[in-house]
Amino acid sequence: MPLGFYIIMAAQFFSALADNALLIASIALLRDMQAPQEYEPLLKFFFTFSYVLLAAFVGAYADSMAKWRVMFISNTIKIVGCSMMLFGTHPLFAYAVVGLGAAAYSPAKYGILTEYLPHRLLVVANGWIEGLTIGAIILGTGLGGALINPNISAAMMSLKLPLIDSGFEMALLVVGLLYVIAAIFNIFVPDTGVDHKPLKNNPLYLLHDFNHCLKLLWRDKLGQISLAVTTLFWGAGATLQFIVLKWADDSLGIALSKASLLQGVVAIGISIGAVMAARKISLRSSTKVIPLGISMGLSVLLMIAVPHVPSVELAHLALFGVDLAIDLRICVVMILLVSVGAMAGFFVVPMNALLQHRGHILMGAGHSIAVQNFNENLSILIMIALYALLIWLGVSITVVILLFGFFVAVTMVMVQRVHNANQREFDNVALLDDSRH
Repeated sequence: MPLGFYIIMAAQFFSALADNALLIASIALLRDMQAPQEYEPLLKFFFTFSYVLLAAFVGAYADSMAKWRVMFISNTIKIVGCSMMLFGTHPLFAYAVVGLGAAAYSPAKYGILTEYLPHRLLVVANGWIEGLTIGAIILGTGLGGALINPNISAAMMSLKLPLIDSGFEMALLVVGLLYVIAAIFNIFVPDTGVDHKPLKNNPLYLLHDFNHCLKLLWRDKLGQISLAVTTLFWGAGATLQFIVLKWADDSLGIALSKASLLQGVVAIGISIGAVMAARKISLRSSTKVIPLGISMGLSVLLMIAVPHVPSVELAHLALFGVDLAIDLRICVVMILLVSVGAMAGFFVVPMNALLQHRGHILMGAGHSIAVQNFNENLSILIMIALYALLIWLGVSITVVILLFGFFVAVTMVMVQRVHNANQREFDNVALLDDSRH
């Protein structure tokens, strides 16, 4: 990989690290304000809504100038949102501004890969980017938790920085510095030299253009398959985060503070699968991983059987003065969640690379990623809303898991059937090489 790719990775890592640390700090701030509990998931909603609302505009914006400049401006918007929270703006509105920056950042960070790298390296690049992003999620969540820890806050407050009067403000300052580091890396992201389309001033034109791109990608025989898979993956992944937390509480009796670590276990599995896909799967063979999506949906159903595994202590260790019991049930949980995550990472990374390649050929990198973000984040909003409705109706978590697992598996079977029909009609290899659109 050229040096520029590692600079792109560094910029993405620090930006994602700050996003996730800020989320934890924002939740802590809401609790300190004694805000209603439903405000906490609204942070996710406000952040994600920008992706859907601005999808028609951010793609055109990302394609209108050098990607490094778009990434720099977007990180600056994130800094503004973080600063708003620091100076007393309500966390929901401040985090929405950060979401605005993230929505503009995403088409540029993925779009630059298709401009900077040859298509034979796209699966490898996506594997590393996704793996690094997952690592940033895990570390960012941990960093956010550490920053709001009273002991660490007290230690940082001993620095007696001007205008910083609380541990929350100190945590926000650290997050802001991470955004600044990401912005500095953005400046050194290489200019790919690709011609850029001037940004149209007429918003109706941009909406029409986005609608055209949306239809174009859904009608493309390879684009529709990869877009369907990634849309389902992100909606299902976001919902699975909440399912795991409730399942751990209701079925295993694991408190929220420990159950949240299980999300990190799934993330570790995704990063493992992403790296394996980067090493084993080429762009031409990317559609061969679709059956793994079916397997992932069916594997989720095994969560129902875990509570019936006996809670038997296998070993007892003392590490650094802390007693650690290794329990059979917890081991099964870890193995299951890592496996589900690994299958998800292995099948989504090649699909993501294929989608980027087809989008770049059909309409340009920024427009393509904006269409992808619109579909994926709309899927997140819809599936989380349906999950919340089921919980509100009092449906047990066991039934929810059954519905979720079968929905994912059946949907992936339908995608596989459509792809098989497309293969009988079109030559996929020819489509991969086609640049005449």
